Amino acid sequence: MEPDGQLQLYGVLAARLKQAHTRVANPEVPDETRRELTRRLLAVTAAAKHDLADAARRLDVLTAELDALQIPDR
Repeated sequence: MEPDGQLQLYGVLAARLKQAHTRVANPEVPDETRRELTRRLLAVTAAAKHDLADAARRLDVLTAELDALQIPDR
């Protein structure tokens, strides 16, 4: 992948991760659920350092779960 394309992909993934972190930090999320979701977000963030495609897939799954739990954006 071209350096510019990879930088753009990093930017998109970073914005999605930031949005997911904001959703998880919502005070309406129960503490136990927040801890589990935060752990998973940290794993996705770590994966992004090595494999952007894998991190994006993991984030898709996590975002779908946030949607299913009806955790709103703030």
